[in-house]
Amino acid sequence: MTTAVCSQMADDNTEKQASAEEDRNEKTVSSPGDTENQVLSKRQRKKLLKQQKWEEEREQRKQRRKERKQQRRLQRQSHQEGGEVQSARKRARREATPSSLRLVVDCSFDSLMLIKDVHKLHKQIQRCYAENRRASHPVQFYLTSLGGQLRQSMDEKDKGWVNWKDIHIQTEHYTEVVSQEELVYLTSDSPNVLTELDPRKAYVIGGLVDHNHHKGVTFERAKELGISHAQLPLSSFVKMNSRKVLAVNHVFEIILAYLEKGSWQEAFFTVLPQRKGVVAVGWDATNPPKKDDETDSDSDSDPETTAQTEGRA
Repeated sequence: MTTAVCSQMADDNTEKQASAEEDRNEKTVSSPGDTENQVLSKRQRKKLLKQQKWEEEREQRKQRRKERKQQRRLQRQSHQEGGEVQSARKRARREATPSSLRLVVDCSFDSLMLIKDVHKLHKQIQRCYAENRRASHPVQFYLTSLGGQLRQSMDEKDKGWVNWKDIHIQTEHYTEVVSQEELVYLTSDSPNVLTELDPRKAYVIGGLVDHNHHKGVTFERAKELGISHAQLPLSSFVKMNSRKVLAVNHVFEIILAYLEKGSWQEAFFTVLPQRKGVVAVGWDATNPPKKDDETDSDSDSDPETTAQTEGRA
C-alpha cells in the first residue's frame, strides 16, 4: 500500500514537471519580442536606438536644411554685391598712375634688432605693401637684403608674402640692385633737407626698429658707401610735441601722400599719428588744423616702433 502510494506520487511529479516545461516553451514561442531583446548584442541595441533617434529627428533635420539653404542664398547675394565692389576697386587700381620713383626698404640691419623688433618691422613692411597697392601713384617698391630673422618671421607669420605683387624682393644689398648715383638715403641725421622728389632716384628707408639704440647708424652707413643722403622736410612744415621719430611705414606713406597731393604739409598731416601732437609751423598748438580722418594711421604702428628715417627739429 505504501509502495503504491509512493509510486503514484512519483508519477504525479513527473507529469507536473513535463507540464511546467511545456508552459515555458509556450511562453517562449508566444513572446518573440522578449527573445529578440535577450539575443541582441550591445552593439545591435545601440544601432537600433540610433535608428529610432534618427526617425524622431527627421523634422528637425528638414528644418536645418531649409535654414542652410536660406543662408547659402544670402551668401550668394552678398558675394555678388561684394564682387561688384571688388571689381570697382580693381578698376580704380588699374586707373592708378604708377610712379617711376623707387622706394627701397633696407633690411640689412637684422643683427642689430631683437626678435620682437623684427616682428614690428615685418608689420611695417606689410603696411607699406598694402598702402602702395592702394595708392593713386604707386611707387616701385624694393625690399633688399631680405634674410635672417626677418625672413624667418615672414615665413612663419605670413606665408603669402611669396605671392606679393608689384614688389621687388631681393636678398642682395641695395647697392647691387640700384646704381650708386641714383640712390638717396633718407636719414634724419643728414644735413641735407629734401625739398622735392626726383622720379629718377631711388630713396632708401632704413629698415631698423631700434628705439634709438643705434643713433646715426644709417647716416654713417650712407657716408661709408658714398651714397647721397637727405632728411624729410619735417621741421619746415610741422611741429610735434613728441620726439620726431617716424616708423618705416610712416615715411613710406608720407612719400605716397606727397606724390598724390603735391604738398609736404598735407602729406605730413595725412599720415602722422594724432598722438604726436602735430601742428603746422606758425599755428597755435592748442588749435591745430584738422587731419583727414579717413587716412589717420594712428593705430597702424606701435608708438615704440621707429625707423632710422626720423626728421628731427
